[in-house]
Amino acid sequence: MKSLASSTKEYFENLPQERKPAMLALRNCIEKNIPKGFEEQMGYGMPCWVVPHSIYPAGYHCKPALPLPFVSLASQKKFIALYHMGIYADVNLMKWFTSEYPKHSNSKLDMGKSCIRFKKMEDIPLQLIGDLIKKMTVKDWVTLYEKLYKR
Repeated sequence: MKSLASSTKEYFENLPQERKPAMLALRNCIEKNIPKGFEEQMGYGMPCWVVPHSIYPAGYHCKPALPLPFVSLASQKKFIALYHMGIYADVNLMKWFTSEYPKHSNSKLDMGKSCIRFKKMEDIPLQLIGDLIKKMTVKDWVTLYEKLYKR
């Protein structure tokens, strides 16, 4: 469900009431733990944390006018989605996360390439998400991104 919100403030204000607490908790968790340099903004109809052009002028290879995406958060129709590009790009980070998840949540891990889906709001492992967010700095992400995706 792509939002037409023009700002992250508007996005969170327009969330369904039953989703607000979980989405705000995730946003606060990200903001509290994300390394310096990443910026929150709207992208692809959802709140995103990106490497701004002021740090990485080349931008996203698929569309250089956009900043380099890192983490996004969305309230989808049947779940909340956390998109973490680093977990998709770094096999060791993926292994760490998938091995830690069962220690932090009673729900089975529901995951795509970079997407972690939460169907039960009460089962979102905020401590684990915070730990995941801390694990990659702007420098780490740009270095990995250039190694894997830049031609």
